[in-house]
Amino acid sequence: MKRLFGTDGVRGLANVELTTEMAFGLARSAGDGRVGTAVVGRDTRRSGQMLAAAVQAGFNAAGFDTTDLGIIPVGAVSELTRATNATFGVMVSASHNPAADNGIKFFGPDGAKLDDEREASIEGRYRSDAPWAEVQGEDVGIQVPMPDALDRYVSRLESQADYRLAGISVVLDCANGAAFRAAPELFRRLGADVEAINAEPSGMNINDGCGAVHPGMLATRVAGRIGLAFDGDADRCIAVDEEGVVCNGDGIMAILARHLKSRDRLPGNRVISTVMSNLGFRRAMQALGLEMVETPVGDRYVLEQMRLTGAGLGGEQSGHVLFREHATGDGLLTGMRLLEVVAATGTSLRELRRVMVDYPQVLRNVQVRVKERLPDAVPVWEAVRRMEKRLGDQGRVLVRASGTEPLVRVMVEAREGHEAAAIADDLVLVVRRELGGVAGDLG
Repeated sequence: MKRLFGTDGVRGLANVELTTEMAFGLARSAGDGRVGTAVVGRDTRRSGQMLAAAVQAGFNAAGFDTTDLGIIPVGAVSELTRATNATFGVMVSASHNPAADNGIKFFGPDGAKLDDEREASIEGRYRSDAPWAEVQGEDVGIQVPMPDALDRYVSRLESQADYRLAGISVVLDCANGAAFRAAPELFRRLGADVEAINAEPSGMNINDGCGAVHPGMLATRVAGRIGLAFDGDADRCIAVDEEGVVCNGDGIMAILARHLKSRDRLPGNRVISTVMSNLGFRRAMQALGLEMVETPVGDRYVLEQMRLTGAGLGGEQSGHVLFREHATGDGLLTGMRLLEVVAATGTSLRELRRVMVDYPQVLRNVQVRVKERLPDAVPVWEAVRRMEKRLGDQGRVLVRASGTEPLVRVMVEAREGHEAAAIADDLVLVVRRELGGVAGDLG
């Protein structure tokens, strides 16, 4: 049976794959037989209100009181879970996915995403036919709003700022998502000159040609300023320098790592990243004398390794960046810390991003019928080994199944873009042949 939980919660086409019945059942399963409270936030999708109400009803049926945070970045859900001593936090969002999709992310009392074991426990209870714990009368939970949730979150971030941002001009691409109010408010409070774009959500325009997944849109608008692009739930941040050049999560982490090390604020001189990080990032860390520890894709795996090793900085190429004092990725915090480096050094982002040089990277998304067969697809791994031998130490190959979609991702890095593309295309053919690829699947 296909698992409901992927690398970042449960996702699917809202009201078709991810229904109110499922949302209710997962929340009730999480709370069944326990005593506690939950806070629930959402992004701007049209289906968000419906699914958030179902999540709260499921918790209420289990005897949990719930707090409705409304439309708010996922970092706020993490922060307010901890601040209110809630048992669970929930974000209703499909992050960077299209507007018709939606998703459910569960957070524990520490504000971190649940680990695989706890997610499996919720899913197991959801699929079980065992009777629910009896909840009735005054034990049934109630729902209450938190009207000042956004202000509490923004004020908390503002209080953690080390520098004012006066004199810095920034364009914020809010992706018509959860950051559309919070991001402009935060950066204006910090003294930056702010222009916000894609900050008029309709419920169906989230991530639509904008935001962290489409930074090219922001690149056309910076006009000598710095750009920050967020995704639907605002856990990602991608930057654009003054000349319109994109600086992704690897670049942001490299800038932050160098800055923190120079001020002796990088514990263990260690950075945690994922298998997707560019070879240029790895070499930049070596040049800085920093250890890089690699994890599977997913910011929760980065956080687990940060806690295990005591590292103070970690993240993903996609723009999830994590800091020691926070339990999940928060794009607004990431953007704030990046602009603080600009303020502290008096250096343009254009100059700062030269700390690393990206190797050309080609990513192919191959839609397949049976991604679960990838580990045992011997011809695929034989092809990967041949290509790795061909590249030597001048490139890298990564083939992995997506945790959220019926895709196999083929990534190749090489010194020359045309070589990376040719190798990626060869590998795609093998993947499609062995795993039942679908025509027209390359992205």
